[in-house]
Amino acid sequence: MRLPLLALLARGPAHGYELKQHLEQTLGSAYPQPNVGQIYVTLGRLEKQGLIEGEDVEQSSRPNKKVYHLTEAGRQALRVWFEDPEDEPRVRDEFFMKLALAPQTGLADRIALINKQRRQYLNTMRQLSKLAAAEDRDNRIAQLLIEGAMLHLQADLDWLERCQEELEELE
Repeated sequence: MRLPLLALLARGPAHGYELKQHLEQTLGSAYPQPNVGQIYVTLGRLEKQGLIEGEDVEQSSRPNKKVYHLTEAGRQALRVWFEDPEDEPRVRDEFFMKLALAPQTGLADRIALINKQRRQYLNTMRQLSKLAAAEDRDNRIAQLLIEGAMLHLQADLDWLERCQEELEELE
């Protein structure tokens, strides 16, 4: 959450609730909606780290609000974030651990695990399809996020099929 908040503050000063709204508008309904409390905790940490600075702004009819802006250190942290490619091969996959260890426990059948996981992926795929249909067509970022998640799910489904084929050959 910290680097996306810094990225939003690169646009200009904002308070926590505005940042939450910007994230929701940008990423759409498919992305897990951030908790405003989590945002304010993260903003406090970023301020302690010197990546942002907060300023209390008086409001006549409401309590004061704190508006944050990016520091040069925050801008540099963002540059580093954008420069570093993501290294995310899913070698430490929780489902695969279950699949690999199930025979040793005698508590689960691997094919049953695969079928259950397949149903989960298909349900998630249906939910994403509904989200895509409901999402604002003009929000290309949200549409791309949903499309990417669906492509990952399709790859996972293909991989499950491969696992099942291999395991059935072993038996």
